Amino acid sequence: MTVITHAPTAVASGLPELTAGRLLDSWRLDPYALVLILVLGGLYAWGVVRLARRGQRWPVARSVAFGGLGLGAVAVATMSGLAVYDHELFWPAAVQNIVLDLIAPLGLALGDPLSLALRGLPPERRTARWLRARLSGRLLRFLTFPLVSTVLVLSSELAIYFTPYFPTALRHGPVHELMYLQLLVVGSLFVLPMLTREELLPSWCSHPVRALLVLLDGLVDAVPGIVVMTSGTLIAGGWYASQHRPWDPSLQQDQMIGGGLMLTLAELVGLPFMIAVFAEWVRDERRRTRALDARLDRELAVAAAAPAQSAVPAAPARSAAAPAAAREAAAPEPELTRPWWETDQGEVGERFRRGR
Repeated sequence: MTVITHAPTAVASGLPELTAGRLLDSWRLDPYALVLILVLGGLYAWGVVRLARRGQRWPVARSVAFGGLGLGAVAVATMSGLAVYDHELFWPAAVQNIVLDLIAPLGLALGDPLSLALRGLPPERRTARWLRARLSGRLLRFLTFPLVSTVLVLSSELAIYFTPYFPTALRHGPVHELMYLQLLVVGSLFVLPMLTREELLPSWCSHPVRALLVLLDGLVDAVPGIVVMTSGTLIAGGWYASQHRPWDPSLQQDQMIGGGLMLTLAELVGLPFMIAVFAEWVRDERRRTRALDARLDRELAVAAAAPAQSAVPAAPARSAAAPAAAREAAAPEPELTRPWWETDQGEVGERFRRGR
């Protein structure tokens, strides 16, 4: 494995020809990304441990998705061969940005860190109250509103490639790190509310609506790739022209490859995203069914106890001359007319009648 620890601008000046092997085994250290990975991973592990100490189990699949797919994608985008060669060729930078914008947020959202944080923190703690206040705040509600977050993702991608933002990021490391963080945060604003069990979306945004929104987002995510691939203007052309090597593809071909990879990855990510939304839909329906069954069991127990109470014989009157009011008080309760499930016209009654 080749480990490169130079600054990105120096790396780009003396890199060997990019091959599949070098793309896989070339790595460089990104201290900012490493700190972010360690902090997020440490907080997530701390939450899992706290639940385990209380005897509560957190799904292993969610932990694997958060650490393996989410944080793993961040590491690949910022420290693998994509990050080593992103200053020499455009297409590794394009793939790198799509990984941070789509794949990493999907992995982090599948881990459901918000639910873990709220379950791990005691409700009386100030941190828990602060987190709940932020999640219900107007700013986050606005940023995670489906159409707003979709526009943010699209405008973020287009602003990077069709403004001086991207060339500036290539020349200045701190700006490049800021671009990494922007892509990760903006991508999470759309994905995380769709998959978390916390109510971040409006009440009308049911799971069928979410599936439609994911389908719409997949179409929107394809726009940057199409625009980049078909654009006659070279993106950061001056920078990549200065880094061009004899074995590199032409600048126009490099940009077409990058746009095609952006389009392909965006469409590929849409399928598991849709599957994840349907899986959450199924789990939510199961939870509703269990709650409905528990309600039916309670109401059936109450209905079964009522006839038994009415069958208890009333105490005999003390004397035939007892006042009428006393006789009425001693009389048994009137018998219930019909069981509730025979008269209820709603879904609960209908399902109970079919079950009987």
